[in-house]
Amino acid sequence: MINFKAMGDCAIQVEFKQEISPEVNAQVTGFAALVRQQKIEGIIDMIPAFCALLINYDPRIVPYKALLEKLAALTKLEMKVQKKTARVFEIPVLYGGEDGPDLAFIAKHAGLSVEEVIAIHSQTDYLIYMLGFMPGFPYLGGLDSKIHTPRLENPRLNIPNGSVGIGGEQTGIYPLESPGGWQLLGRTPVKTYDPNRKEPILFDAGDYIRFVPITKEVYEEIARLVVSDDYQYLSYEKEMS
Repeated sequence: MINFKAMGDCAIQVEFKQEISPEVNAQVTGFAALVRQQKIEGIIDMIPAFCALLINYDPRIVPYKALLEKLAALTKLEMKVQKKTARVFEIPVLYGGEDGPDLAFIAKHAGLSVEEVIAIHSQTDYLIYMLGFMPGFPYLGGLDSKIHTPRLENPRLNIPNGSVGIGGEQTGIYPLESPGGWQLLGRTPVKTYDPNRKEPILFDAGDYIRFVPITKEVYEEIARLVVSDDYQYLSYEKEMS
């Protein structure tokens, strides 16, 4: 069952089953792709979330009622939510030390060694359910329950950009320096958000991220290449089951 809700005078929220799951999220991204194919004049932007899609539009070009009718008609069409392939972005991460000050706590909370936590965290292709909180912050699904860790009781006032953290059942990357309450286990030298790039945000909802452990030396080399704009961001296509 798909529901529509007016969000002010220039946005419509398309609501799917209220459940955080890959299946429901695939319906969200699938419907977004279907709407995009129609090239409906007046739609400005679409923002997918866990189980909803926010569509921003210009009411001077397409009135609310007309857009609602177009969207409702699309729900009767078959949505190809099962993609044959998906993009996977490899994100290099330096785990622990000053860049991952909470890694030891995460390990202690899980009853595991630091090495085991790193191995578990870096062995999964994480689905990007949505981008939010700040530009390019990916909310990732698929974190192994063994390393679920509660957020900090007292959030930090300043978290460095590129920090990789765990917040409850999720893991993600802070693309910009900001306050935050997630437990930090590492940091990436790559820019997942760069306003000077043609495509400022490196990935989209529906893509995947895999974290790759690196050494301090590799971190510094990648950081140097990023600064000189010579770093080649690594991604590949994987077959979907």
